[in-house]
Amino acid sequence: MPLTHFLSLIAFVILAAGLTLGLAVWADLPLAALGFAALAGTLIVGARQWR
Repeated sequence: MPLTHFLSLIAFVILAAGLTLGLAVWADLPLAALGFAALAGTLIVGARQWR
């Protein structure tokens, strides 16, 4: 993977994380609920990989 693609991917992930946190704060969503949703999402994706 070229360096420019790798750096763009890192920048996109950081931007998406910031956008997600900003949207959660704007919607007055408790960060604990956001963390629980992220944990549930990783468990669902992880369970699909075991098939």
